[in-house]
Amino acid sequence: MARPGVRVNLSSMWRLFWLMSTVVDFALSQETYAPHSIRTQGHLTLGGLFPVHSRGIDGAPCGDLKKENGIQRLEAMMYALDQINLDEQLLPNITLGARVLDTCSRDTYALEQSLTFVQALITKDTSDVRCTNGEPPVFVKPEKVVGVIGASASSVSIMVANILRLFQIPQISYASTAPELSDDRRYDFFSRVVPPDSFQAQAMVDIIRALDWTYVSTVASEGSYGEKGVEAFTQISKEAGGICIAQSLKIPHNPKLEDYDKIIQQLLETHHSRAVIIFASEEDIRGVLNATKRANQVGHFLWIGSDSWGSKSSPIHQLEDVAVGAVTILPKRSSIKGFDEYFTGLTLENNRRNVWFAEFWEENFDCRLLSASKREDSRKCTGQERIGIDSKYEQEGKVQFVIDAVYAMAHALHNMHRDLCPDHPGICPQMEAADGKILLRYIRNTSFNGSAGTSVVFNKNGDAPGRYDLFQFQMTNSSTPEYKGVGQWVETLQLRLEELQWPDGEQGVPISVCSLPCKTGERKKKVKGMPCCWHCELCDGYQYQYDETSCRLCAYNMRPNSNRTACQPIPIIKLEWHSPWAIIPVFLAMLGIIATIFVMATFVRYNDTPIVRASGRELSYVLLTGIFLCYIITFLMIAKPDVAVCAFRRIFLGLGMCISYAALLTKTNRIYRIFEQGKQTVTAPRFISPTSQIAITSSLICVQLLGVLVWFAVDPPNTIIDYDEQKTINPKLARGVLKCDITDLQIICSLGYSILLMVTCTIYAIKTRDVPEDFNEAKPIGFTMYTTCIVWLAFIPIFFGTAQSAEKLYIQTTTLTISMNLSASVALGMLYMPKVYIIIFHPEMNVQKRKRSFKAVVTAATMSSRLSQKPNERPNGEAKTELCENPAADPMSQATKKTYVSYNNLRI
Repeated sequence: MARPGVRVNLSSMWRLFWLMSTVVDFALSQETYAPHSIRTQGHLTLGGLFPVHSRGIDGAPCGDLKKENGIQRLEAMMYALDQINLDEQLLPNITLGARVLDTCSRDTYALEQSLTFVQALITKDTSDVRCTNGEPPVFVKPEKVVGVIGASASSVSIMVANILRLFQIPQISYASTAPELSDDRRYDFFSRVVPPDSFQAQAMVDIIRALDWTYVSTVASEGSYGEKGVEAFTQISKEAGGICIAQSLKIPHNPKLEDYDKIIQQLLETHHSRAVIIFASEEDIRGVLNATKRANQVGHFLWIGSDSWGSKSSPIHQLEDVAVGAVTILPKRSSIKGFDEYFTGLTLENNRRNVWFAEFWEENFDCRLLSASKREDSRKCTGQERIGIDSKYEQEGKVQFVIDAVYAMAHALHNMHRDLCPDHPGICPQMEAADGKILLRYIRNTSFNGSAGTSVVFNKNGDAPGRYDLFQFQMTNSSTPEYKGVGQWVETLQLRLEELQWPDGEQGVPISVCSLPCKTGERKKKVKGMPCCWHCELCDGYQYQYDETSCRLCAYNMRPNSNRTACQPIPIIKLEWHSPWAIIPVFLAMLGIIATIFVMATFVRYNDTPIVRASGRELSYVLLTGIFLCYIITFLMIAKPDVAVCAFRRIFLGLGMCISYAALLTKTNRIYRIFEQGKQTVTAPRFISPTSQIAITSSLICVQLLGVLVWFAVDPPNTIIDYDEQKTINPKLARGVLKCDITDLQIICSLGYSILLMVTCTIYAIKTRDVPEDFNEAKPIGFTMYTTCIVWLAFIPIFFGTAQSAEKLYIQTTTLTISMNLSASVALGMLYMPKVYIIIFHPEMNVQKRKRSFKAVVTAATMSSRLSQKPNERPNGEAKTELCENPAADPMSQATKKTYVSYNNLRI
């Protein structure tokens, strides 16, 4: 049964059984002393795992020597042990020894090497083993390793941690940062003095957000460090939001050049994603940079390097131009001055304990010590060379953490000795018998100031707090690129943006986005599944950009501004006096008003002359008033609308025409009744006196006024702004029309009564068309009504046909006013201009003729009507009564028949 809360993984169980069997087999066959390791004596022995050599190729376990990551870190442990052993306050009377192994940057090889650490903990069954003399053999018991410092790579630490936890050997790493190692259930004996990559990933996310990058790619070395680092970055960026992963690529184990080239080609597929997060080993970083150079993409990618890159020179050696602009992260560290003195003072004579130091010497000074050396073409080493003088030296970034890891183990042992052996100067039996769990507890509770002066502590998972320095690889004034500190991350980001420099001298921070920012007035239409990618869509029509992802419709009386970021009021227009649409009707109206005033003045001046009196003075003045109002309405229709103007429009819109056609209808009706009744009797019809005519006309006008009063009561006059009339497709052309609250239907209804009068008058004009042409204006009235009907028949389709036009305001107003002007002008010209002409230019014709009785007039007119139907007509409008061949058939008296009628003298 598994303990509650602990998952049992069958594959893990099988792995443990395999490890156990491997350990036993190895331990039985392993020699007491491994030649490729460092061993120093002490009361307590610490194990050490360092990547002294790189990963081998073509099946070889180890490759080239690693001077910084390998030798410097290894010597940092030896330096720390020397300092601790010399310190009388720390572990007094107790010395620390070491057993240091080479991992060759390979997890499987490191596992084999680390089995050396558990030999002392394996009990061997030697009961059946005898010497040749029959005595039992004497075995030299290997030293017990109480704790291990290392490893460097996370994949190596994970592999080693699995075996060390079986034997409860605490482990403190100085460089492994994989988030997976924070799992205290699986790696319960693992601790580290460097922060995990989860902190590093958070720092990277904060850097990307500070640079306003939203679309980045990731590249990881296959294995725990790279894959788990990218996994942590992806998870944190997803939780933070605003960052999308363009591509997540993996560098396989034992990669070839083609693998690196393929990765670069894949990165170029997302061209706008220039930022690349790289969690990779030094060898893979070099491979990627080399592939970038081969692809001729120097300066394109913006690298964000993890702590495996840090501020090291080895990954970018001879690739400086490709690395320019790279922002890298390194756990906060300081250069340890004491180590510099120690390391630069090492020689072949004083450092014989390091079995790899001779190889380092050859590599560092490019010389050879033995004739059988691989460096046959190099000069022979003199042994007098000095590190830092005859070769370049720079303290490696993790030296501080190696020293802190050793001191953390020493402080834990010191506290453990203090508690278990309070009165014992050396190692007491209780401490000798203590297992790894007790030491682990002391490690986790350790707290001290490290070699750089910063505190060294562990959390419950064995992790150190996150403290990072941020670097950028920049070109300096001397054109020599170097790493420059640009900020730090201690729980929060502190990045000096103004100090950043970018490839190819780019000014400002380069972009790394999936989609370029939308222009002003465009909204982002997100791509499904990719919140950082979008298509830009213009907010069209009357929409404005509400936010970056949505457009909204402007209010009814608004339109978007020029950049569509807000709405603005639609301009208000009206028919202006200077508009061509107004100039023509106003000009016609002014001419008409002048002509009407002139006619009216002429009639007033010659009020008692026969022509004026024969025209029916009272109705003539009424008709002239109506004509005048028809002209006046033009100015009301063009004037700026307000309540008063709108009220006058309602009153005078149909009143002028109503007055005109009421007067004409009364005239034509009077003529019709006179001659119709004259066919039957000589008695004059009723209501033909001037007073009766005025009364009839007034009653007809009152109907119009009554309708207007009802209109006022039901719908009081008001102004409105019509935004529909000129709401064009292009909002820039949209206009609000200030007008009176009068609909097209109301205009037609207001004119409808006048049109009814006009049609009725036309009917009477048709019926009286046979009346002598100058008799009581019947013919001129007829021509006036025919012409007026034609004008209004043309008006109706134009008025309603332009109801949907953007120029509706102008066309309808101009059409209406011109139609009314033409109607008034036709009446004025045909009914009054001939009379004015006679009055002014032929006053001799404006004289009194002899008076006739109504009977004589009617008889003459009736007779003329009949004669007009005969084929024999007399010129000059004269006819003799003798033309009638059948006197009996004519009801008129013979005296009347013998009377010659002159139409020019007939007046009522």
